[in-house]
Amino acid sequence: MDLRQLRYFAQIVESGSLSKASRCLFVAQPALSQQLAKLEDEVGKPLLHRSAKGVTPTDNGLALYHHARFMLRQLDQALSIARQEAGEVRGMVSLGLPSTTLVALGLPLMRRIHEKYPGILLNVVEGMSGHIAQMMRLGQLDLAILFTNDVSTKLDATPLLDEELFVLLPRDSKLVPAKQSTITVAEVARLPLILPTSTHGLRRRVVAEFERRDLTPHVVAEIDSLTLLMNCVYDGMGVTIKPMSALRHEGERGKHWRALSIADAKIARRNYVYSIAKTLLSPAASAVAVELQDTARTLVLTGEWQGVVLVEPNEGRDLLQTAAE
Repeated sequence: MDLRQLRYFAQIVESGSLSKASRCLFVAQPALSQQLAKLEDEVGKPLLHRSAKGVTPTDNGLALYHHARFMLRQLDQALSIARQEAGEVRGMVSLGLPSTTLVALGLPLMRRIHEKYPGILLNVVEGMSGHIAQMMRLGQLDLAILFTNDVSTKLDATPLLDEELFVLLPRDSKLVPAKQSTITVAEVARLPLILPTSTHGLRRRVVAEFERRDLTPHVVAEIDSLTLLMNCVYDGMGVTIKPMSALRHEGERGKHWRALSIADAKIARRNYVYSIAKTLLSPAASAVAVELQDTARTLVLTGEWQGVVLVEPNEGRDLLQTAAE
């Protein structure tokens, strides 16, 4: 087994067919098939299911694909480090951000990296927290922001900030009296709610609060797309529970929303910065980790990121220290 075979195999899985992989790799299809046959012969098990519609990985093939992708990414990073000039920080860094975090943090972070580290190619992946957590576990990301500290014992997690969750609805909504600025959990349970699905960490956090009070929320829709969810709420179909950063996603329309704090419960979620094991963290990834924390702190302290509180240093190790050790 060699790296060329692993690259070919990874591309075949991602393309879904040998013909598409052949075009992406600029390798003749017979030669690609020959390398795949050698790889399957060495593994001793079939790696792909073949059909008229293309190919899909077997269970063994999927396991090999995930490990191959991790190994290839580490090799690319190692080569980038070896090629860089002294004192220069270069390389690709993959960062996973949930949608509500991305709208608050994404652009300011990209600006900082672009200005301070032009040699870093920052690959930002937006997705649900569960999907991002899975990518971190599989080694497909260098860094991520997630909302629990139990994603994997093999990853480093550093507390960053706490986000308060609010009931969000259009300013002209008749579902809540116009003069009302706070709301109780019992009142929220009676409103038509539009929430993410149960696989989403925010949904589990909210439902737990209802269950503590033996309440059953009136959920009228489950949507994992932030854009569609906010559009449905704005269209009058219900209300939602989100951090204040969700309103930044609305742009100018964000001025026409209300954010009601929950009077009888402090519903918040902690943001953790995750990284792969520090022994595997490249200089570029370490630099992005530090800038990620510094950018978040600046946004909070200047009031640009509302509804959040920074985690005090004694509540978690500082990321700069973690990344530098």
